[in-house]
Amino acid sequence: MYTLTRLKDYLDKEKVPYQHDVHRTAYTAQEVASEEHISGKLVAKTVIIKVDDQFAMAVLPATEHVDLFALKVALGAREVRLATEFEFTGLFPDCDVGAMPPFGNLYGLAVYVDQVLATDPEIAFNAGTHQDTVRMSYWDYARLVQPRVLPFGLSRAAA
Repeated sequence: MYTLTRLKDYLDKEKVPYQHDVHRTAYTAQEVASEEHISGKLVAKTVIIKVDDQFAMAVLPATEHVDLFALKVALGAREVRLATEFEFTGLFPDCDVGAMPPFGNLYGLAVYVDQVLATDPEIAFNAGTHQDTVRMSYWDYARLVQPRVLPFGLSRAAA
């Protein structure tokens, strides 16, 4: 798929080491963690949100949910809500729905990363399909994407 090629070309151009894995189809970030045999805390899920009518990416561990109120407060926004698939599908024509990599910079979107994800040395994420995963250092990811790190993850136990 084009996204994988685009992502790999970008990482190669930036001389960033990464690992590409192919696995059975996994539709949720927790399923990706299971297929990859890693903790869900290390798998970054990409959630498309609308912040005052602007699309953005909220990136957080598979083990958490987006606390929309916390994001609204942290961003000083009037409204923060989940975008519908219908709204955002056209933004990622080269991706399977729900398999967008957390590289908003490649799509002209702001990226917000939950502070918990930013504490781990490595992250893994969908690479445009439900069968492709990329693993890389969080530091390299943050250097390339320049996300804003905020406290907005809500643990599943608290959700």
